[in-house]
Amino acid sequence: MQTNEFGFNFDHSYARLPESLFSQVKPAPVPRPQIVLLNRPLAQSLGLNADALESAAGAAVLAGNTVPEWSLPLAQAYAGHQFGHFTMLGDGRALLLGEQITPCGERFDLQLKGTGPTPYSRGGDGRATMGPMLREYIISEAMQALNIPTTRSLAVVATGEAIPRETFLPGAILARVAKSHIRVGTFQYAAVFAPADLKALADYTLDRHYPQLCGEPHKYLALLRQVIAAQASLVAQWMLVGFVHGVMNTDNMTISGETIDYGPCAFLDTYDPATVFSSIDLQGRYAYARQPEIAGWNLARFAEALLPLLSPDPEEAADLAAEELARFGPLYTECYLDGMRKKLGLSGAEEGDRALVQDLLDLMHRHKADFTNTFLDLTFHRFEAGSLYQSDAFASWKTRWQERAARSQQSPQAVQDLMKRSNPAVIPRNHRVEEALRPAVQGGDNSLVEKLLGVLADPFAHCEEQQEYAEPPEPSSVPYRTFCGT
Repeated sequence: MQTNEFGFNFDHSYARLPESLFSQVKPAPVPRPQIVLLNRPLAQSLGLNADALESAAGAAVLAGNTVPEWSLPLAQAYAGHQFGHFTMLGDGRALLLGEQITPCGERFDLQLKGTGPTPYSRGGDGRATMGPMLREYIISEAMQALNIPTTRSLAVVATGEAIPRETFLPGAILARVAKSHIRVGTFQYAAVFAPADLKALADYTLDRHYPQLCGEPHKYLALLRQVIAAQASLVAQWMLVGFVHGVMNTDNMTISGETIDYGPCAFLDTYDPATVFSSIDLQGRYAYARQPEIAGWNLARFAEALLPLLSPDPEEAADLAAEELARFGPLYTECYLDGMRKKLGLSGAEEGDRALVQDLLDLMHRHKADFTNTFLDLTFHRFEAGSLYQSDAFASWKTRWQERAARSQQSPQAVQDLMKRSNPAVIPRNHRVEEALRPAVQGGDNSLVEKLLGVLADPFAHCEEQQEYAEPPEPSSVPYRTFCGT
């Protein structure tokens, strides 16, 4: 480890794994690197010098133009099922610069996204454009504020070049922070293309993320169990705020349980369980309501990769994996219902809670109600506007809800406080994100991006300044569409 004027305190433990799992690559220089956004609070928590990072020398490091002796850029190899089809992948436009050891002794990857081609680029230029990098910054930091495990955004750096896509777009690099970038697809890659190194990867992952399991007699089974639990909790949290990931390929599921890859993601406005935002998800594989099912499918692929480590007997290994995978559904339901009870101000658990939640969602779907604002209306007892609240079915549901709340034996103030802590006043509304990105991409004006980030920084504040950003978009006959970030 070495320190420097930027505060980087890097280790390179991943580089000590077998060489089959990565490739050392130098970033491709860019013409004019300039910091566009710097996450100063995150920098401080990592032990970094924000002032130094904002300098020209800092921009050169975060753009990959300067490769200091204390960095060791590498592209990670992984595979994955993309829309159900297995393929060889890897970091095609991203490099792990190093692992920052914080003043508290925590370890975080610092990855630069958009640094040029790697051995895994599959013919791509390895570059990224400003819009998607700013979008990932906004959404990932909003997820952090919503208390949902996520990769973080440290900085967006303009590269000073025009990137050819359908038209020429301004180039950018995102400096991304994560507990690690180890994915389900990393294990799939090892199992298929480097089986002799699978055990080393699993041992490294245990030591890095779940050291408490290293002494377990069946530690690889314990790893599977832990990842299943982490993903059940994560996907439940997505569902509770109306988040649609959009591209739940196995290479986009982390072993740490963090949300990763903010390409075609978006948040629900009108509640519809079949909502799909991604322009390429033509069959609705990754629709909002299918996310728990897909998470279970992805975890089954993780279990398949681990089979050789679970038991030398293939049948026993399969039985052990199946037993663990069967835990996912109940764990997810428990996490989801617990979160929904909090959103409705309920304590304890009753048998009818699941039906109470589902009946509300069915009513919201029928009346095309806004997902986030319906729960805010329940929180603040605003039942004046909207066909939902005028319906006899809602009146009946409201009576059931109030009777259930009364059995919780909490004061009205305690109920509302719980609901305020569980129902965000604002989310990154899709139209607001696009509104902020437009002048930033077209003219380099980041004022709306910075304003939006400020509004989203404390989504549970329920303050007057957030009300404007809580408004849903105007009705449109054209559905909102997102695109994989390039």
